[in-house]
Amino acid sequence: MAEETPHKPPPAATEASAPEEEVVVVANVPQPEKPPLSLSADKELPPAPEPEPEPEPEPEPEPVPEKENPPVPVAEEEEKPKAEEEDEEDKKNKKLEKVVTKSSSFKEESNVVDELPESQKKALDELKSLIQEALSKHEFTVPPPSASKEEEEQVFIWGIPLLGDERSDVVLLKFLRARDFKVKDAFAMIKNMVRWRKEFGIEALLEEDLGCDLEKVVFMHGSDKKGHPVCYNVFGEFRDKELYQNTFSDEEKRKKFLKWRIQFLEKSIRKLDFSPNGVCTIVQVNDLKNSPGLAKRELRLATNQALQLLQDNYPEFLAKQVFINVPWWYLAFNKMISPFLTQRTKSKFVFAGPARSAEALFKYIAPEQVPVQYGGLSREGEQEFTTSDPATEVAIKPTSKHTVEFPISEKCQLVWEVRVVGWDVSYGAEFVPSAEGSYTVIVQKSRKIAAADETVICNSFKTGEPGKVVITVDNQSSKKKKLLYRSKAKPSSD
Repeated sequence: MAEETPHKPPPAATEASAPEEEVVVVANVPQPEKPPLSLSADKELPPAPEPEPEPEPEPEPEPVPEKENPPVPVAEEEEKPKAEEEDEEDKKNKKLEKVVTKSSSFKEESNVVDELPESQKKALDELKSLIQEALSKHEFTVPPPSASKEEEEQVFIWGIPLLGDERSDVVLLKFLRARDFKVKDAFAMIKNMVRWRKEFGIEALLEEDLGCDLEKVVFMHGSDKKGHPVCYNVFGEFRDKELYQNTFSDEEKRKKFLKWRIQFLEKSIRKLDFSPNGVCTIVQVNDLKNSPGLAKRELRLATNQALQLLQDNYPEFLAKQVFINVPWWYLAFNKMISPFLTQRTKSKFVFAGPARSAEALFKYIAPEQVPVQYGGLSREGEQEFTTSDPATEVAIKPTSKHTVEFPISEKCQLVWEVRVVGWDVSYGAEFVPSAEGSYTVIVQKSRKIAAADETVICNSFKTGEPGKVVITVDNQSSKKKKLLYRSKAKPSSD
């Protein structure tokens, strides 16, 4: 039950000895809507060795003036908490991570033909000529038709014809980019891909029921800030021995896993927009927490086989690869294989350790689009807020308070949602009426919230008079915290 306390003109005065406090006033205006985008697709995955016990590295502190509020750090680098001691191994791991995470510089090229360099336009025209000739000669048909068959062959991939559609150029550009605009190589890749699709039975595969045992391993959820659908790969699910055995224990099960993976990919790709200005790539998030590693023979075999098929038949479908909950051993392994990766591939990689995974995701994906298990606000089922309700992000300095005010100008019910990534802070809320002599109402008595207690707090307050709801987050830890919040005013039924 809300408690009332006498209200004086200066609202919610703090003690003189209180820690540094920041106040944010949220305007009492409707939140702009973002149309949700639900698209899908998936691809590449670099290998990794068997994990060892996972020490969490403690990066070196940056030289920041004591009173200065440091800028929000880059998502790919590890948080730099204060530490009294560091062993030599931790220092090496930090230096290694700094080297590996200098990536994510990839920028997608235009698919509008008029915006392409002349050399690329020429390559596209040459490729289309080769395809036209091959279609006329039925070179894509397996087995070749009889000599009496004269009508031109038609070939579709992902529901798009190879020629004669504005989306066709977008598809062909993927193969050209995968082969550095070497026309003959791109043409050979297309021919091999068409042959493989027929042999694998892609069209029939789309209609098969392969079960739903792996829905927690690979799933689509929301979109990034540029509209790319986001695919999550959760490798820790394979720590479940029963799931692992049911998926990889013999050749037949590995074949079924591969079919399921290709079916998932095919269905996802068909939801993409292949128009010249459309979104036809995805962002892939790879969660390495509790990953069993690829020293397990069965998993390694299945992964290598899947990777080869994806690289040969699904080029340029990734806008970015974000690796989260990355253990130190994976960074070392990635540095080892880095010389064998193209710069184009490496430029799509982003790495973040456990302490910075949510920060890394928020750099590319809005918090309201990030699943709650990864530090975001998006949850399954009926909720007061949706992905179209934007959230505000705030960094709370160590040993400081942060206050957010939601003004109320008329009779209504105010609803708000709050999350602190990792919590370990105190949270409280109160309503401060505007009228002098009215009472302050305690909506939520301040209490310490541990990381395991709650993920997202949703509160509401109904009032018939002007005022403001004030929420206070008290961070007495030695680490910076990320605060997420959003609110909406609903008409009061009373």
